[in-house]
Amino acid sequence: MARIRCLHLADLHLGWTPRAIGGREEERRQERDGLLKRAVDFAMAHDSGIQMVIIAGDLFETHRPEAGLVDTVLQELSRLEKAGIPVLTVPGNHDEVTYYDSVYRQRRGEWPGILVTNPMPALVRTINLGDTPCHIYSMAYTGGLTQANEPLRKFLHTQEDGIHLGVFHGSLDWDAGERSLPLSSQALAEAGYDYIALGHIHQYREKAVGDVLMLYPGAVEGKTFSDPGEGFFTVVDIGDGFPVINKIPAQVRSYRQIKVDVTGMESELELEEEIIKKADHEAMVEIRLLGAFSFLPNLTDLVGRVKNQFYHVEIKDDTEFFNMETLKLRAAEPTIQGYFLRRMLNRLEKAEDEKERKTIYLALAKGISAFAKGE
Repeated sequence: MARIRCLHLADLHLGWTPRAIGGREEERRQERDGLLKRAVDFAMAHDSGIQMVIIAGDLFETHRPEAGLVDTVLQELSRLEKAGIPVLTVPGNHDEVTYYDSVYRQRRGEWPGILVTNPMPALVRTINLGDTPCHIYSMAYTGGLTQANEPLRKFLHTQEDGIHLGVFHGSLDWDAGERSLPLSSQALAEAGYDYIALGHIHQYREKAVGDVLMLYPGAVEGKTFSDPGEGFFTVVDIGDGFPVINKIPAQVRSYRQIKVDVTGMESELELEEEIIKKADHEAMVEIRLLGAFSFLPNLTDLVGRVKNQFYHVEIKDDTEFFNMETLKLRAAEPTIQGYFLRRMLNRLEKAEDEKERKTIYLALAKGISAFAKGE
């Protein structure tokens, strides 16, 4: 049996808009929405060898995306169809087909390729890729119709020759919690598919049960620092043995987390100089401050001074308590700030448990910040 080569996509979440990134929210949304075009360009490149494109759920951020975005998506998928590259679209949990105004109900008649709408696992289509028949099994979770009170265990499999491909948007063995279609990995393995293309988990993940590979390609492009994306397209060669996975770098904006230890630094200027050394005008960067301050920083002003060194930057304060010796010296000053520090340090010493101590420290930090701003 000849091998086939597929581009396995999932969780593009087109239409998602970031919040509070310095006025670049719309720019960033449009940039992310261009991901599908980049994927189609890659698939259609003469040297990619892609014979089929799989979209395993959450193509859109919502079941009712903007009409202009949908038109663009249909144009891109049509490019694949015209080039003779079959494309399979499976609704996810964000762009669920359940609702009457779901994009997959409203635009079903003009959707390029294969659009999955059956509420339970079924053989949705058999297509020929070259001389190789490819049998595709899939489903679209549909509220009120899909029976998913426990992990699904009934998956069909024909006895015909060819490659058997399962495509599902859900979680293996309840792995992902709420709002996910539960799938039994053991039952999927017993179905005997040659490859199981999954969506829903945003991190790349493989699971092999016997000789059956189940794979989440992860989100190609990130949304937040906690959901940074993988930065590559997942290409799968299926047939004649275990699937072969190829990770092809994709042009995406990176999310970086950088740790900076402030221990031993003597001033805010020194911290600023250290952050500027990490400058990256193309990346979304989160600076995580560790250690203990020996000075009283104004992080809001600091962000304002370094923001032009990055596409976007945030500073997260994960430091320990302020250096106590520094605070005690400041507390001895005959000023309003000194009086405030003396009272708060006294309350810290009398705190009865860690929860109370953290609350008092938070008040202390906010007070110090207020004094630094002249409030």
